[in-house]
Amino acid sequence: MPKANLYDMAGKQIGEIELSEAIFGIEPNQAVVHEAVKNHLANCRQGTQSALTRAEVSGGGKKPWRQKGTGHARQGSTRAPQWTHGGIVFAPKPRTYRYALNKKVKRLALKSALSAKAAENAILVVDGLKLDEVKTKTMKTFLDAAGVGKSVVITPEVEKNVVLSARNIPGVVTTTAKILSVYDIVNAKQLVIDKAALAIIEEVYA
Repeated sequence: MPKANLYDMAGKQIGEIELSEAIFGIEPNQAVVHEAVKNHLANCRQGTQSALTRAEVSGGGKKPWRQKGTGHARQGSTRAPQWTHGGIVFAPKPRTYRYALNKKVKRLALKSALSAKAAENAILVVDGLKLDEVKTKTMKTFLDAAGVGKSVVITPEVEKNVVLSARNIPGVVTTTAKILSVYDIVNAKQLVIDKAALAIIEEVYA
């Protein structure tokens, strides 16, 4: 059964905790994880790029010269794509890049990402991840003491003091147990999970 080190808010290891085999102990499916990351990045795209076609650029209403007898190639408009200030061929237009993944695929991808982190011993569980005030220095001191760098901090619910204290620390992302992102997990080197959040993860995703 996979295990993770248990820490207190002073950044000291106080023991170990067993992790659910069904979530943190499966054989990671790299293809599914790749699909989930690709889906996340596609859904993040704004799709606001836009350019003008030859029908939309201004000018070009008059035929530049007669059809025959000039020695030039025939032309019908000075706004055709080959002309300076002409329109764009197959001009990009605003569109959405969003697409949906099957629920079972998303769940398998999440379990695979969590299992991979567990196998790398990159999961730290904290017994009571809370701060009494918004203080970036306190959060940074805790992370440094626990040897945490680029990471995802997972709390059971939105902990305002934790979120505000961590937001200015480079490489640190905060989230809650019920809205985990495969992309964030893959992108981080370590996961810092509140003990109560771990129970929610094991209950929700089992």
